[in-house]
Amino acid sequence: METSIFKETDFFTVIRDRHAVRKYDPNVKIPVQELKEMLSQATLAPSGANVQPWRFLVIDDPALKEKLLPVAFNQEQTVTSAAMVVVLADLEAYKEVDKIYSQAVEAGYMTGETKDQLVTNLTNHYTKSSPDKTKSAFLIDAGLVSMQLMLVAKAHGYDTVPMAGYNAQQLKELFDIPDRYTDVMLIAVGKALEPAHPTVRLPVEDVTFWNGISK
Repeated sequence: METSIFKETDFFTVIRDRHAVRKYDPNVKIPVQELKEMLSQATLAPSGANVQPWRFLVIDDPALKEKLLPVAFNQEQTVTSAAMVVVLADLEAYKEVDKIYSQAVEAGYMTGETKDQLVTNLTNHYTKSSPDKTKSAFLIDAGLVSMQLMLVAKAHGYDTVPMAGYNAQQLKELFDIPDRYTDVMLIAVGKALEPAHPTVRLPVEDVTFWNGISK
């Protein structure tokens, strides 16, 4: 069985050193078990009512990455990175809440009665909610898990880049993605072949308001 051994990195080092990398070493492969660990750690991210609507399509087969290349507008990291992760939001994820809350009961986090009430309330909420409202909420959750995945990857010693540049319709057709899933982004994961371009951030004073929005 493939195993993962990595040195834990200080959190502030991770957030400081994480940059969007577009040049990857094509010889680097990530063991499947380590990819699973990284995804599992990423799913510790929060989600509304703990619905966990994120889903991942991992593409590490070279032939499939070649097919994905034109869909991703020929961005070279599509084929040179160790894996491409398609982050999806499952618009029917609320149908899994009974499974989620049953696990919480088994773990001793809530009673069966509480679970039943929560499942009923959530099911009613999402079945009555507009599709656009549900999608908006689930996209937020999928964004949270995406950022967490990139930080987790950096803690494992890998680099990433989030990608919004791709043809969404062609992506769905290539991988036969059902309509219940909406794409959120692609994330390339691998080892940098050369350093990422340095970037700057606006000072906090330019992006923060205190106790009201100044005109």
